[in-house]
Amino acid sequence: MPDPSVSRCAAATFPKGKEQERTDVLKLIIGNRAYSSWSMRGWLALKQSGIEFEELVVPLYDESWNQRREGDEFAPSSGKVPLLWDGDQVVWDSLAIIEYCADLTSRDLFWPADLGARGMARSMAAEMHSGFANLRRDLPMNVRRILGPRSLSEDVKAEINRILTLWAQARARHGGTGSFLFGDWGAADMMYAPVVTRFITYSVPVPPFARAYMDAVLTHPHVLEWIDRAQDEPWVIEQYEEPAGTA
Repeated sequence: MPDPSVSRCAAATFPKGKEQERTDVLKLIIGNRAYSSWSMRGWLALKQSGIEFEELVVPLYDESWNQRREGDEFAPSSGKVPLLWDGDQVVWDSLAIIEYCADLTSRDLFWPADLGARGMARSMAAEMHSGFANLRRDLPMNVRRILGPRSLSEDVKAEINRILTLWAQARARHGGTGSFLFGDWGAADMMYAPVVTRFITYSVPVPPFARAYMDAVLTHPHVLEWIDRAQDEPWVIEQYEEPAGTA
């Protein structure tokens, strides 16, 4: 099994005045791009921030996984990814990483300017963070495969309908002329991007407005980069490679 890989992601630009505050390069620890939805969210946040960062990809559930996640570098998160180190400061959990990046740069990069829209975006992000357990379990992320439709439980159908309702409400109330949930690409879109990939992987039928939103997410440069880099990963987790009808 190949060793975990480290790479450096180039910065875009810092908001004016912020660049003088940084002395350390951030280090983001993530799991396999193909399967790790929470890693994707944290990584998208770092990309949105424009801050230069190193990334360490650790293959999930390989023969060294249990030993690796017990190391000091993983201790703050109890072995979970993503995990962000900023010098000797550490942040774990995708939503916390989004908020940390917003604090380092500009909250307007992540959240709508309008107070009502911002409240709704935070509510949707929080609901994604804490909910939809059935969808997560039955439709695991795999950005390298189109596995086709699966027989969906009533609980999964209800969660899909809830997500589509949230998307419709956000687009109708706050989407404006933009392509994303609240017009511009932001934290809410980062939180739901892995769901978009799941809907593609399992050919989940969606109404036209949702398809247009999904197309916007899938063609965002950061999402394209994540999916493209996932194709080159050598690691395979068999339980996430099962074709339709086998799970």
